[in-house]
Amino acid sequence: MTSHDDLAQALRQLATTLEQAGLWDEPCPEPAAFESRQPFCVDTMTLPQWLRYVFIARLQALADAQAQLPANCAVAPAMEVWLKDSTMTEKGSVIRDIAVVDRIVTEA
Repeated sequence: MTSHDDLAQALRQLATTLEQAGLWDEPCPEPAAFESRQPFCVDTMTLPQWLRYVFIARLQALADAQAQLPANCAVAPAMEVWLKDSTMTEKGSVIRDIAVVDRIVTEA
């Protein structure tokens, strides 16, 4: 398996975990929201929206095209902060699955 295959598999797992955690069924942001220049589009989207409509979508497109991946990726720490007060049972799984994607991208 290539790093692109590993990434595609990790993204599928992350989407499943987000769905199980109730963080997948986020409404699609308005087109203008995607023009944000802030990290994680923090000024125009919730973090789950950004994960679904930006992070996963863009990385999946790169994996599908076998294109060069970003030099590094560190989204798990942001999700840890976002979920710090959450009592959801899937919290650890969400952070773990994002960390797997971070690692694959960074090591590719």
